Amino acid sequence: MTTMRQLDRLAGVLCAVAALTIMMAAAPLAQVGKSIGVMDVNTMSESDLGVLPNLTPAIAKALVAKRPFLSITELHAFLLGQGLTAEQAMAVYPKAFVHINLNTATAEEIILVPGAGRRMVREFPEYRPWKTWAQFDKEIGKYVGGAENAHKLAQYTFIPMNANAASDADLMTVPGATPAWVAKFKTGRPFKTVADVEKVAGTANVRFFVLQ
Repeated sequence: MTTMRQLDRLAGVLCAVAALTIMMAAAPLAQVGKSIGVMDVNTMSESDLGVLPNLTPAIAKALVAKRPFLSITELHAFLLGQGLTAEQAMAVYPKAFVHINLNTATAEEIILVPGAGRRMVREFPEYRPWKTWAQFDKEIGKYVGGAENAHKLAQYTFIPMNANAASDADLMTVPGATPAWVAKFKTGRPFKTVADVEKVAGTANVRFFVLQ
């Protein structure tokens, strides 16, 4: 009788684990935040850049020549160096940005996220390490009026993906990714070093990955 109870209990545990595994597989984990209008400045065409607020054709041309930008602070410094004021540069970011790493972004990077403000300079680091978007929706959503508004901030950020395990859907969130790029990326597995990832992902995109 005891053995049967133990078997029933074990079966229940296994079912619960299986259900959790399915839920985790279905839920978006580490990815680049889904765009609700913003584009990655490293993938935009010169013509698209040239119609952004305060970006003259000359600035757009210089920006393309300067790429890739590996951080939003690097882009910000470039725009200020082109003669824009901080306010004029901030007007660009709702449409063109360099995604920030939720787990390592500095206060200087976070404050440049449109709509973030000083509150998120505190809250983004508070809940580290970020592992899933469900976690982000829950923790940040309570400060901004729910998950829908949290998504508006998430689009400027990313949670680093495991280069050796990220799904096709995860990889397709990388700016500029195509099915052909995803297939090429997977041929590089298993990656052993960051340099290995960079060879396939490129200098601008290697930052979206970690090795685990």
